[in-house]
Amino acid sequence: MKKITMMDVANEAGVSKSTVSQYINNRYEYMSLETKKKIELAIKELNYRPNTIARSLKQKTTFTIGVIVSNILHNFSTQVIRAIEDVCHEQDFHVIVCNADDMPEKEMKYIQMLRDKQVDGLIVFPTGGNLDLYKELESTEFPVVFLDRLLPEVTMPALLLDNKKAVQLAVDHLRERGYESVLLVTNAINQVYPRKVRVDAFVDYTKEIGMDGSQVHVLSRPLEEIQLELKSLLQQQKIDAIIAGNDLALFEIFHVIQNEQLMIPTDIALISIDDTTFSTFIKPELTAIAQPAFQMGTQAATTLLDLIHQKEVKNEVIYYEPQLIIRGTT
Repeated sequence: MKKITMMDVANEAGVSKSTVSQYINNRYEYMSLETKKKIELAIKELNYRPNTIARSLKQKTTFTIGVIVSNILHNFSTQVIRAIEDVCHEQDFHVIVCNADDMPEKEMKYIQMLRDKQVDGLIVFPTGGNLDLYKELESTEFPVVFLDRLLPEVTMPALLLDNKKAVQLAVDHLRERGYESVLLVTNAINQVYPRKVRVDAFVDYTKEIGMDGSQVHVLSRPLEEIQLELKSLLQQQKIDAIIAGNDLALFEIFHVIQNEQLMIPTDIALISIDDTTFSTFIKPELTAIAQPAFQMGTQAATTLLDLIHQKEVKNEVIYYEPQLIIRGTT
């Protein structure tokens, strides 16, 4: 079967080859609606597929970005990816999503793979373990945007939640409701920036407002150890309320609460940092500190595409305001 070319489309539509090229490359601001319809119909009737490799060589871009998330099981990651894909789809960019599992080795492997594929830029939830690699990307001015996390040693655009304020909102709400002994539960900090900030903020803020050691508890363990450690801690300490540091820790907390047959909020109150899709489906509904995931994903994609198109972008850190959503678990 003969390969359909751009010239075939031009002949079918009755226009020049350059006009078809302008249409394919979205440069049709001054093209009449009639001409656009003719080309669109010709492409459809001939089942023409543009040569993306040739297009990439000519324009020096692959029209592809890479997104490396920390853990694709996070509800936040899913929402962010959807927002990024929406923006890129509008701009005719493709998205390759990689899941690093918070493992620096996987993160490095994916960055190298994506660069080999000559993606135009990266949106990354950095693990914190590949500082030298990011410094190399910075020195070559390769377009990178950090999302949800921060590497203070590298000057790149970063978008993340105001994690300190999120923790303060959670603590203040619980104290206002009369809960005195509060436990923060999160999976192991390792080098993960938001987890460390949330734990440090919890310890510092509770001390600042005068809570003593018997009222403040932190459990930060690998996910597979949380249930056993939490069950033991609840048996040893009087704890009125739990703050889940993220949605993965929240699942482990729910297992313990169910197994121990605790009533929420009668026996123990619960609040989650990061809202989840099931928050309003459980009974009682889950009180949460929400972050604007879609807004953050949209801005990350927009910022990266601006960098790729060599528009002026400030290498600044943008903090997003957390929102307290009061429901039935507190």
